[in-house]
Amino acid sequence: MARIAQKIRVTGRVQGVFFRDSTRRQAEAGRLTGYAANLDDGSVEILLQGSPEAVEKVLQWIKAGGPPAARVESVTDVSCIFQETGGFTVR
Repeated sequence: MARIAQKIRVTGRVQGVFFRDSTRRQAEAGRLTGYAANLDDGSVEILLQGSPEAVEKVLQWIKAGGPPAARVESVTDVSCIFQETGGFTVR
């Protein structure tokens, strides 16, 4: 099975609105690994790793606005090298 990795940066009102934990739940539902972390500039960085279909599903959820309280302004994503991690963490 092919596995991919995408690093995503989300800006807007994405801290303090359960964005990271909601992303974790979406990722775990798709059996993805990686992390979601708040950055000092108020954005969130996400690493999604797993099947291309599952990564795309979570990416589309993020682009559609994520959790209800969030206000996503921009989403940038880049492919990166897949690295084995132990599950999906919130940092």
